[in-house]
Amino acid sequence: MTTKKQRNACVFAGLVLFFSLILSLCINYAEGASCGNRERTDIPHLKKTATATQLIVDNEPFVMLAGELHNSSSSNLEYMEHVWDKLVLLNLNTVLAAVTWQSVEPEEGKFDFTLLDGLIAKAREYNLRLVLLWFGTWKNTISCYAPDWVKKDRDRFKHAQRKSPRKLRPRWGFGEKLEVISPFCEETRDADKQAFAAMMRHIHKVDADGHTVIMIQVENETGLLGDSRDRSALAEKAFGQSVPKELIQYLRRHKGSLIQELHTIWARTGFRTSGTWTELFGEGPDTDEIFMAWHIGRYVDEIAKAGKAEYPLPMFVNTWLMREELNELPGEYPSGGPVSKMMDVWRAAAPNVDLIAPDIYWPYFKAVCAKYTRSGNPLLIPEANRDAEPERKVFYAVAEHDAICFAPFGIDNKDFKPEHPLGQSYKLLSSLIHLITKCHGTEKIRGFLQYKEKRLAIDIGDYRFNISYNQESEQDHSGCGLIIALAPDEFLIAGLDFVLSFGSNNKDLPHAGILSIQEGRFEEATWVPGRWLNGDENGHGTELGFPSELATERFPVRKVRLYCFKQ
Repeated sequence: MTTKKQRNACVFAGLVLFFSLILSLCINYAEGASCGNRERTDIPHLKKTATATQLIVDNEPFVMLAGELHNSSSSNLEYMEHVWDKLVLLNLNTVLAAVTWQSVEPEEGKFDFTLLDGLIAKAREYNLRLVLLWFGTWKNTISCYAPDWVKKDRDRFKHAQRKSPRKLRPRWGFGEKLEVISPFCEETRDADKQAFAAMMRHIHKVDADGHTVIMIQVENETGLLGDSRDRSALAEKAFGQSVPKELIQYLRRHKGSLIQELHTIWARTGFRTSGTWTELFGEGPDTDEIFMAWHIGRYVDEIAKAGKAEYPLPMFVNTWLMREELNELPGEYPSGGPVSKMMDVWRAAAPNVDLIAPDIYWPYFKAVCAKYTRSGNPLLIPEANRDAEPERKVFYAVAEHDAICFAPFGIDNKDFKPEHPLGQSYKLLSSLIHLITKCHGTEKIRGFLQYKEKRLAIDIGDYRFNISYNQESEQDHSGCGLIIALAPDEFLIAGLDFVLSFGSNNKDLPHAGILSIQEGRFEEATWVPGRWLNGDENGHGTELGFPSELATERFPVRKVRLYCFKQ
């Protein structure tokens, strides 16, 4: 027979167990509800290591060998019918496609996802991933994809203005009132945010298990053309106020690691930590650009935050580049956009934006890649010039800078026929992805691309790889390639239009020689060997050539085994 004391103890234990169970359920629910604020491993996400950032899709590192459609291509499913086959024949694994605010919310508060559902369904059918480009308030600095009801109501959705007379070089023929909504208009921001959140909620509903959509671009090439800053009444009021404490705290916390251009601007006023925009950064277009970058970044961050609360896919912004060789001023390129010198301002303003992506149309491709990998920014190239040998540039981006995406613009253009060499590059790189992603963030992989120079040297471990390009300049076809260390003395090499010779970095064994050269290919991560090339192909044991005009395949692959020795 149990005593009253024993019964009470049992009841107490039962209550403790019951409330523990309830507490556990509450914690699990809260964690699930807050998924937008923490890393998710069951959906596409970015994974940071000590030296690199990888895109993880279905629990594996994923490199987007991609292409971006023309702006209007994805606006009609019937038009897209003839495009999908072409994308597959070019060996793409991902396509970047626009989804516009205009198409999603043609009437205020009424959402239509017919077009989006059709794109997702077709991408699945063709085994392609999607990166969706949200054309909301901004598309190439203007508001051309905002819905009609937004464009027409200029009292509610206020536009940016510029000063008159104009002091910048007269490159852009806009009137005083610009066809771009002001980033200081909260009414527009909230409407854009609502539409974007509705889209992300729908993607979560239809694709959370399929993972067809793997990243989102929030807006497109933001910034202001025609002036260094917005001169509307809302903007003028904000410019007269103190610099927000959040930006000042970021500057103080990162003072020793700021992007050099921003550090130099702040240094002019003695690194002040309070005051107005001009008091902190001085007078002139540099201050105007910082002011615009902060406010555009905050605007975009609100949209990204709302979207991630519905479905936390990785999100990025893209940027229209400044032409440094022309000494362009803010406003001659989009002032306030996330150009490399404003990356710190954007990081402070937009913590829900995961990375900043350059649209590269200028010839100095390597310099742009270097600028947009500063301070740990992962390289993602959503737009590249389709007319400037993209099939060669992708080698450099993926191998030298661990790029998570390379995408020529206008991939559905008539220039990209199925036999285009880009498809051959993508086919080769696809076969090497298992090696490339294992080497991310290490010195075991290097990429190279000719730009003006005739030769260069790359060191990996005990060996120096002396690269001589076959052509006089990149105008004759730029040499390109990659080197992957498979073992201390074994290397995989691929590319075009260069010759390799080898040196030793080992002081005790100062010379390097070739043990063997084998051509081949990878099929499902398994090496399929071809010929041994230890005869005339190795320059009497001194070098290895990759001449495109003699290659049996457009992008030949070789395994090379080396050794160090004394003379």
